Amino acid sequence: MESGPLQQAGFLVLFPVLATVAGAVLAVLRPPGPRATSAIQHFAAGVVLAAVAGEVLPDLRERGGYGITVLGFAAGVALLLLVQRFEPAAEPEPGEGDRAAFPIGLVVVVGIDLLVDGLLVGVGVTLGQGAGLVLTVALTLEVLFLGLAVTSQLTRAGVSPGRAAATTSALSLGVAVGAVAGAVLLDGASDQAQALVLAFAAAALLWLVVEELLVEAHEGSRETALLTTMFFVGFIALYGLETLT
Repeated sequence: MESGPLQQAGFLVLFPVLATVAGAVLAVLRPPGPRATSAIQHFAAGVVLAAVAGEVLPDLRERGGYGITVLGFAAGVALLLLVQRFEPAAEPEPGEGDRAAFPIGLVVVVGIDLLVDGLLVGVGVTLGQGAGLVLTVALTLEVLFLGLAVTSQLTRAGVSPGRAAATTSALSLGVAVGAVAGAVLLDGASDQAQALVLAFAAAALLWLVVEELLVEAHEGSRETALLTTMFFVGFIALYGLETLT
């Protein structure tokens, strides 16, 4: 008996949730060095871009016209700009009052980010099992580093390592909420409604690649031919997965 979108979303979302928790634990126990982090961020950026090009954009072209695409894309960019505005401008320097100043703004921004990531998983399963799998693989890599980065930021802000890891792990539930919501709301929805969400998803994923993963990858370590190549390795790896699903 074939499972429905809700069951598929519930299964697939386990992977990004566990990846977020794994990133949080890794940040506390043994964070990777700058070169390793940069290499995997390049790889993840290639994977996410391949998901946009191979899964999101073709479905968007089939389901919606240009007007709906622009509307959804504009909504995605507007939300991301709003979220960016409330991100901490700079990491606080350690000091006596750090433990009392829990970074609520950072937690809220990350919670919204993970909720949107979960929504993309839910969108993927409504488009078909292959699309859901490809988007889940891409987002799992993304949230792994999100969990690592957020936990590191919390500890640098003065939060204890255990509390930082627990906070990030709790935020991972936002992925599950978003996935279930996406699967429930979009299952059987019109092509126009699905196109609107797909355009929103395209904006979110492109923002992730251009403004987050690649920017951080270049900041973390000196650029080398090997690090640059990892971007293309990630892209062709996910493209290969798309041809098999």
